[in-house]
Amino acid sequence: MPESKQNFLRIDNLTKHFGEFVAVQELSLEINDGEFICFLGPSGCGKTTLLRAIAGLDPQSSGSITQAGKDISNLPPSQRDFGIVFQSYALFPNLTVFQNVAYGLENQKIPKPEIRKQVNDLLELVGMPEQTGKYPAQLSGGQQQRVALARALATSPGLLLLDEPLSALDARVRATLRLEIRSLHERLGVTTILVTHDQEEALSMADRIVVMNEGRIEQVGTPEEIYSAPASPFVADFIGVMNFLQGEVTNSGKVLIGENTLDCETANIPEGSKVRVTVRPEDILCSADDKNAANSFSVKVESVEFLGSFCRLILSGPDGFGELMTDLSTQQVHELNVTPETTFTAVFPARSLKVFPESL
Repeated sequence: MPESKQNFLRIDNLTKHFGEFVAVQELSLEINDGEFICFLGPSGCGKTTLLRAIAGLDPQSSGSITQAGKDISNLPPSQRDFGIVFQSYALFPNLTVFQNVAYGLENQKIPKPEIRKQVNDLLELVGMPEQTGKYPAQLSGGQQQRVALARALATSPGLLLLDEPLSALDARVRATLRLEIRSLHERLGVTTILVTHDQEEALSMADRIVVMNEGRIEQVGTPEEIYSAPASPFVADFIGVMNFLQGEVTNSGKVLIGENTLDCETANIPEGSKVRVTVRPEDILCSADDKNAANSFSVKVESVEFLGSFCRLILSGPDGFGELMTDLSTQQVHELNVTPETTFTAVFPARSLKVFPESL
């Protein structure tokens, strides 16, 4: 069996107040050595506040933080072992690329030949070996962020903190840098925390995602777990695209939606409970001849949105189902001859349905 990784960062009952406002509430979390963790959530959920508390930039009101077995709860940032990259790059405009990356090493009184070698190695690592003499204003946004990343890694920190580092870049550059940062992490193995509100970033980069809402953790899990098995309606709605159906549990494994019954897993939910049933657009199966399949219903196409390799259909279902979204490949749209007003059979596979009590 593979050796389990050791715990590297531990947060216990961390709370942060800004006056009467509670930004983070009694939050506890463990992060393993070498993990790539994403703090994900909407604006104001507390993810950046949590990152700043870890860095000591905005210390917690209560609770503790332990890094590599050392209590760092009350240490100033200068005595904590981390490198940080901000959304705004925060490069020194009057220093060259080389000087920006070398800045932290020079403060450590490292010999100049060693500094030169480390800086050149880092710039090679982030794909900027030819830019040493340029100033930040002469670089693109993506290049500046690569320099900021090299500077954060220069002192070989045990922890790398990334505070929405890609949000100021255009979509194509973001996609490229996502891959580069993930590849860099795999090569260096440094424990990394990324703060983002972009679910695509989190799903594509993280080993585990910490979904936050109103200063609390909603769910911690791998990208696959977060997407396929959301722990709450909030996570189901925030990650990806989701259809919600209002219903009532009538029997074990049965939920009444309008006048129709869905077969689905209702373990630990009492009969008579009001529930929300969720299903991803890609999990709704569409066919011209599946009328006898379980959980199959006639639907009508209201609109078709072409999105390249697939099309998103807006459907009107039976009474109680409301408006539904489903995603079909462009090829399947052509095969079914789908246009607005088309009717066909939609199947809701029981294994793809998640049921949440209305109280959650």
